[in-house]
Amino acid sequence: MNTLELIAVALGLANVGLLVRRSMWNYPFGMAMVTLYALIFFEAKLYGEAGLQGFFFVVQGWGWYLWARAGGLEHAVAVRWMGWPARIASLVLVGLVTIGLGTLMHRLTDAAMPFADAAITGASVVAQVLLSVRRIENWILWIAIDIGSIALYIQRDLQLTAGLYCAFLVLATLGLFEWIRASRRGEAPA
Repeated sequence: MNTLELIAVALGLANVGLLVRRSMWNYPFGMAMVTLYALIFFEAKLYGEAGLQGFFFVVQGWGWYLWARAGGLEHAVAVRWMGWPARIASLVLVGLVTIGLGTLMHRLTDAAMPFADAAITGASVVAQVLLSVRRIENWILWIAIDIGSIALYIQRDLQLTAGLYCAFLVLATLGLFEWIRASRRGEAPA
């Protein structure tokens, strides 16, 4: 068991647990987690996942700022649904990133699973942006990402991280239901 992976798992659980509660204090935990996972994924030759962690770090900083502006210091932030055009555009973006990045990694690197890595990367980029702007659909994408990630990490012998993504799957499902309830109530505070 890798100590670095164990610390990243603990940080990830704190991050997503706070996200479910719509607490802006998820962001420091998330930023620390993605820093560690950049190293872990690079060593596992999951280059898309490793590079994604740098994106996550920046977008989490942006999300922290947005959530603070939305009143996150005083109460849980308000959330809402996207429209259908934005949903379709999001899925097209995931598909384009999957094909483009997967092809590049397949041709130019020794990536272990370039297209699976690229699909998770593309979906994660979109999901993280949706999370930052507090759209409920982020949880639906995270559920799909978690399922794919579990299989990928087991195949790459990252058992502890696969376990973390099992926990993320449960938390993402809880997050989806909690954010739907909050949206229906039209409330910001938890």
